Amino acid sequence: MKDAPLTRSRASREIWLNAAYDLFVTEGIEAVKIMPLAKKLKLTRTGFYWHFKDLSELHDAIIDIWQTRNTGIILERCAAPAQSLCAALFNLIDCWIDSDLFDAPLDLAIRNWARNDARLQALVDQSDEVRLTAVKGLFERFGRIGDAAHYRALTVILTQTGYYSMHVAEPRMKRAVAGCHYAEIFAGEVPTQAEKEAFLDRHR
Repeated sequence: MKDAPLTRSRASREIWLNAAYDLFVTEGIEAVKIMPLAKKLKLTRTGFYWHFKDLSELHDAIIDIWQTRNTGIILERCAAPAQSLCAALFNLIDCWIDSDLFDAPLDLAIRNWARNDARLQALVDQSDEVRLTAVKGLFERFGRIGDAAHYRALTVILTQTGYYSMHVAEPRMKRAVAGCHYAEIFAGEVPTQAEKEAFLDRHR
């Protein structure tokens, strides 16, 4: 029984990181400090250091989550097999309807943080370039090349970024129906009825 408080104070790395994530997306990076986290979790400050060397290491862990969860999923969805351009776009648009795929609050919080952190801004810029290249590659797979691919890809990225930066909130199905229209606009061709139904069924 004497060991219980010590075990509790150490907790797990995931517990500390999840608490840091919650503070970060709701209050910004300025709120992610060791003592507020310890109080939130009812743990000791010492317990933090079992898992992180310092606060900077915790901050880096948050950035790693963002790179894996958001940039990583865009690359994955752009590379997913598809029989047509619209079907490929639907694979990508899934990210921005299903919050389990793409974490919009995290993306916005990272961008807000980067405004005052040159190192992070460089990472964001690099990530944006990687994302744009992936979406451009999606269009190139289906015959859109050069400026046609570049500006279509840029429109896709900026449309979605606008959605979460403006805090647009709408029911999931309404967003999915809008996704059918966006796919048509981005592709410059009408999705088949079967493609639209398959896409909408994923979000019912």
